Amino acid sequence: MDNIKNNKVLKIVIRVAIFLVVTIALVLFLLIGIVRIALKGPSEAFKDQFVMFAYETSALKKLPKMFLKDEEVEAIIAKNLMPEVEEGTVSDEDLIVINTETDADEEPISIEEITGGTYHGYMMTVLDPSRIFMGKVDSFGETTGWVVKEFCDKYGAVGGVNGGEFFDAGSYSYTALPVGGVISQGEAVYENNNAGSWNLVCMTNDNKLLLLKGYSVQAALDMNVRDAVHVKHETGPFLIIDGEPLEVPDTSVYGGGKNPRTAIGQRADGAILLCCIDGRQASSLGATFKEMIDIMKDYGAVNAACMDGGTSTQMVYEGEVVNNPYSPTGPRRCPTAWMVAGGD
Repeated sequence: MDNIKNNKVLKIVIRVAIFLVVTIALVLFLLIGIVRIALKGPSEAFKDQFVMFAYETSALKKLPKMFLKDEEVEAIIAKNLMPEVEEGTVSDEDLIVINTETDADEEPISIEEITGGTYHGYMMTVLDPSRIFMGKVDSFGETTGWVVKEFCDKYGAVGGVNGGEFFDAGSYSYTALPVGGVISQGEAVYENNNAGSWNLVCMTNDNKLLLLKGYSVQAALDMNVRDAVHVKHETGPFLIIDGEPLEVPDTSVYGGGKNPRTAIGQRADGAILLCCIDGRQASSLGATFKEMIDIMKDYGAVNAACMDGGTSTQMVYEGEVVNNPYSPTGPRRCPTAWMVAGGD
């Protein structure tokens, strides 16, 4: 009798296993078919967006090359990348005149929902730019970083967003190991080498957002910078410099794929803009770099730049995650984050 029961159980297990294997195989076959149609189909715009979406992820970066020639993928990436600014570029601090008078009609910190054709997100406006500084993990290295809420807990900050990028090889990453240079509260805390030439997004001692192209950490300190982080051009480009939006080289495309994005900017009156756009979800596919330019411009940014995006994108305020990060395990860990100091 026991043998009969055991055989029945074994048969059921085998049937379930076969069902699962067949189902997974069919789903994979369907997904591959959809990807193939997307990349080989008649819509060039959709193909471009799919390639850029995959290019900006660590897990799917190589997917388009399974269906397209390397040369075609590289051509699509080249025409969708944001233009690089010239070495030695320094944004004009004189365009920022910080308003020191209290405006009763505007909250010191406000958060507004943003909705576009394919994206949903949030804009945090901080009137006092002196409250913005760069937070960092206790120790940089080949280990695990923090989510933004942990940065807020460490510094007693009322809010913040994720900062610069980290080492990510695709198959593995060190989320506590920055790429480039980092300055935190007036101190040089990290640099890959002493002769670094970085895209630095900075806050000066005069509380102005400064964009530097091709500068080392020491050079930034010599320029009155108190906080800074590097973001690689491909993943976190400058968006607006001295009130002028950067133009996408090919007007038939949008600049970047539709993905989660984080950006920081500053208005002419000194107010800081922190933006997080959700992505890779049914409710929000994400935004391109061109769309990030339009968002930051609409909110009055004189200077603006993207931070690391994707699963890193996260905004925290008063102990709660404001946006909806794309990750089944919660927001991704990072080595740095822009903090909003507590206060009235």
